[in-house]
Parts: sequence; C-alpha cells; structure tokens
Amino acid sequence: MTTAVILAGGLGTRLRSVVPDMPKPMAKVGDRPFLEFLMDYWINQGVSQFILSVGYKSKIIIDHFGSIYKKIPITYAEEKEPLGTGGALVLAAQGLNKPFLLLNGDTYFEVSLKELDFFHQETQSDWTIALFKAKQPDRYGGITLDANGKISHLKTAKSQSHEFANGGVYFINPMVLDSSLFEPEKKYSLEDEVLPVLIAGKKKIMGFKQSGRFLDIGIPSDYHLAQSFIPN
Repeated sequence: MTTAVILAGGLGTRLRSVVPDMPKPMAKVGDRPFLEFLMDYWINQGVSQFILSVGYKSKIIIDHFGSIYKKIPITYAEEKEPLGTGGALVLAAQGLNKPFLLLNGDTYFEVSLKELDFFHQETQSDWTIALFKAKQPDRYGGITLDANGKISHLKTAKSQSHEFANGGVYFINPMVLDSSLFEPEKKYSLEDEVLPVLIAGKKKIMGFKQSGRFLDIGIPSDYHLAQSFIPN
C-alpha cells in the first residue's frame, strides 16, 4: 500500500492569464482537471491513498473530489496560510510512518512506482528524487550526483544543457521530517530550505534517473501542450 501526498495548494500566478480563479492543478485538460489525470496515472501504478495538500481556493478541489476518487480514499491537509512547498509537505506528512510518494500537483512525470520503490529500498535512501533530462536549461535548477547516485548539491543557478533536474516525484521516509528540524505550520521552501538542510545533515538523498515523459504546466505555453501530451 502506497500513500501519495500531492502538493496542490500553490497560487499558480504564472498561469493566471489562461486559468483564472482556480488552483493550478484544477486547470482543464480537455474537459477534465489536470489533477484527475495525475491521480489516474498513480492509481494505475498502485497508489492506495491520497493526501491532497491544499491552500489557494481549496474549496474548489475539496468540492470536486470529496473523500474518495475511483475507490481511492482522499484526505486533505489544508493550509490556514501559505506555508510554501516545504511547509505544506511537513503539514501533510504528519502521522505517516511508512515511506510515501510526494508529487507536485502541476507536473506530470512518467515514473515507474515499482522501480522507484525498489531503488529507494535497494539504496537505503532517506529521500529519493526522480530526475529528468532538462531540455530548457534556463528554467530548471540542476542536481549534482556522486558516482553512486547520491545527491550532494542542489544548484540554485539554472541547469546546464542536458543536465538532470528535479522532476517533482519523490519517495520519502517520513522520519526525515522530524519536528526538531521542521516545525508544523511553519513556512519552508522544499528545494531552498528542506532539502539543503537534509543534505547538510548527511541524510541519504538519492537521484533516480528516468527517461519517462515530463511536463510542467506551470506556464501558459506548457499548459497548452498538455492538451495533446496527456491521454484522454
């Protein structure tokens, strides 16, 4: 049984010109919300429970999905005020005691859950990040890996051509989110604060290179690509 936490609470300001007045993951692809396609993909791979981290216009998401979607139970971690991606994760992961999947609610990345789980266990990873080859070096930050695939550095500068980058799919041991490091209800950035703290603390953060298709709907041009990218 695998629980998936989906970060679906962002403001989506870059997409506001084409998708006004709704959370970014609810942007329509065809006649269905993007979030449905994302959840479908992971249900087909064996996800048995969703925790949706919601904030901006959360009622739209809660009213649409309710407590169950295609026989899969859904619970919600609702931000009282914006907590950032890291703070939203810490809030949503409270009470989890087994490794879980974390997904960005605005990215679609074809990763095998079975292979991700196996890699995570085989390498005894604390936190595994699925990586894709970035074709837009001016948009995605890069990742530095050692010879064994351990992540030693998250680059704040933009990535170089053909470098692997963070694909927004993670497998996480919940104990790394210890409350002594990350306080619930406090604002954190996942990539700028949470992960650097764990790397500095010698936690085993592994990179899992994948060749599956990747799409980030965060900007209008890529949102329009989703209409043909994602199967209906």
